[in-house]
Amino acid sequence: MNAVRNASVVALRNPAGLYDPAPNGYSHLAEVAAPARWLFVAGQGGETADGALDPDFRAQVRQALRNLLTALDAAGAQAEDVAKLTVLVVDHDEARLHVFGAELAAAFGDHRPACTLIPVPRLALDGMLFEIEALAAIAA
Repeated sequence: MNAVRNASVVALRNPAGLYDPAPNGYSHLAEVAAPARWLFVAGQGGETADGALDPDFRAQVRQALRNLLTALDAAGAQAEDVAKLTVLVVDHDEARLHVFGAELAAAFGDHRPACTLIPVPRLALDGMLFEIEALAAIAA
């Protein structure tokens, strides 16, 4: 979408008394100013538009983030409009956390939404290792 954008209605904060989550790629609090139009993006996996799923974890994370940004763009939103992420990771470990953090930084820059990462034993499709959903808000 090529609409004129106003400033983001999402403000991210890390209140005093809580540890600094920035190295892990998220913020403790996302506040949305009214009036806002809310966007709920369903879980995006690493499938390409033709349904192909690379077996590599990093490739799936990168593609899932591309898919997320494509969905946001369809509603006139972008990464800075995301308030909250929920991430599901099969066979989660520190190495996968670092891969996710690096790919999120590449896709979102310094914007670090509130985020919950949930380790899971399996996702919807065979071979699927990563899924990400988002709550975003844009000026109404």
